[in-house]
Amino acid sequence: MRLYIFDIESWQEIFESIRKNKLRTTITILGVLWGIFLLVTLLGVTRGMKNKFDILFNSFATNSIFIWGQSTSLPFKGYKEGRQIKLKLTNVEQIKQEIRGIDFVIPRNISQRSISRNFASFTTGVFGDDPMINKIQAFNMLAGRFINELDNQEKKKVCVIEENIYKQFFKPNENPIGETIDINGSVFLIIGLYRKDPARSGGPNGEVHIPFNTFQNAYNQGNHIGWLMITGKLGYDTKQLELDIKLLLKNLHLVHPEDNRAFGSFNLGNELKKVQSFLIGMQFLTWFVGVATLIAGVVAIGNILLITVKERTREIGIRRAIGAKPIDIIRQIVLESVFLTTFAGILGIILGGFVLMTIDYIWGQSDLAVLVNPTVNIPIILIALMLLVVIGSVIGLIPALMAIKIKPIEALKED
Repeated sequence: MRLYIFDIESWQEIFESIRKNKLRTTITILGVLWGIFLLVTLLGVTRGMKNKFDILFNSFATNSIFIWGQSTSLPFKGYKEGRQIKLKLTNVEQIKQEIRGIDFVIPRNISQRSISRNFASFTTGVFGDDPMINKIQAFNMLAGRFINELDNQEKKKVCVIEENIYKQFFKPNENPIGETIDINGSVFLIIGLYRKDPARSGGPNGEVHIPFNTFQNAYNQGNHIGWLMITGKLGYDTKQLELDIKLLLKNLHLVHPEDNRAFGSFNLGNELKKVQSFLIGMQFLTWFVGVATLIAGVVAIGNILLITVKERTREIGIRRAIGAKPIDIIRQIVLESVFLTTFAGILGIILGGFVLMTIDYIWGQSDLAVLVNPTVNIPIILIALMLLVVIGSVIGLIPALMAIKIKPIEALKED
């Protein structure tokens, strides 16, 4: 039995058929090309979005809850609405004792302060951080270390600076560890340098971190704190923990139980579930739209082949009359279908890859990029190509089976 895929005469017939129907074949190929291009591009964009979310959430514990005080919206126990609520340091132990399923409760503070070194000066966010923050939020240290418990207990004037501040105060390759900066009139020793994660904020010029107790003492915070970072233990629902913590804080701060504005919060675990659901939905939609478009394009190829069979009725009759077997006719037409779908698919993959590279080059090279490394895995590409070959083969069988039904005598009578 001849291997039709390596038969020169078979390919000559395929290319002759394409040459005779250039416009029709081109339009048909574009349909398949658009389908695979759409699939590759959408999958790449979805992957880029996932990579971005991974970067945003990577440095935080995924079961984190952030809670801060706002202003009341309802009067309660003699207090008028609009009262400003400030969290207290005592709330930390109260939450640990009263709420089951709590792993860490860490207080934080932030203030916009003037920092300077030599002749450079600007205002930026200065954080008061407990050393335990490393249990919730990881820091990408480039040099030195982060704040430790001894720094906090002794209220040392030490600080950890972010890379953007380093660039403004120091020369390239200059070691900042052991140097000093002025924060609001006080000299602080630099003990660490880190690279900022895109998910963090604190000021347009960078961030500075000092021990929590040092912050409370230097800026007269007393018992007040900015917000709480909380993590739940494994197996506990962070959404329920958030509700329980807020209810406890309402009781402690004399807030109406139905006042939903007194405390603000951000539940990272809950938001992460929403993001994951969104990405799963995007992937499903991408595959649905891409495969549906592919099938539509391949069906169009089947229609073209049906027309081709009709036009080649006399030729097929002659081939049958001189001894061509039905299987030879089927192979010829199926091979043409597979060739057109595969050729269009490869073009679509190349074009989709080029578009993804362009997107990454133009919009994916900064910390503010919405899409990060929008790519498609090679196995996915191979699956798409195999799907094209299978669909092309099945669709090609329809006109092929119609062709072998043509009787040689009737075909020879065709004009």
